[in-house]
Amino acid sequence: MTAAPRDAAEQARLESALTELFEHRITFNQLLGLQVGSLQPGAVQLGFRMRPELVGHYHYGRLHGGVISSALDALGGLALMVEIAARHPHESTAQVMQRFTKIGTIDLRVDFLRQGLGRHFSGHAEVTRLGGRVGTTQTRLTNDEGDLIATGTAAYIVS
Repeated sequence: MTAAPRDAAEQARLESALTELFEHRITFNQLLGLQVGSLQPGAVQLGFRMRPELVGHYHYGRLHGGVISSALDALGGLALMVEIAARHPHESTAQVMQRFTKIGTIDLRVDFLRQGLGRHFSGHAEVTRLGGRVGTTQTRLTNDEGDLIATGTAAYIVS
């Protein structure tokens, strides 16, 4: 017997659990100030504000490259979580969250396109492939003026 698809209340619980995990339980994300913007498959978004702790070049006040890389990596992982949840609509929040314990970054490539200048940054992700063992993503980071700061391509173990 197959369980019923996730109803609106269960979907809300899942999205709340994902947000809690991403923003608070992964403490490095909390340190960076990452905030979930959208948990829609194909349109996962996050954002964070520039703070003095994130500056990489004191003279120019640019965002540190490690912050950019970390934000894109976290964003790719979040996009995979959302896609996995969408592919298993009959699973409860607890079942879906258990799947995420196996996700880990295999490879991350970041292209730094512009200086990390801005008051606020937004990241967008797309899952380009999700197989039984490996998933891949494409990510983008823009500033509050819409300038593309960096792009990323990553592969993750998902099982």
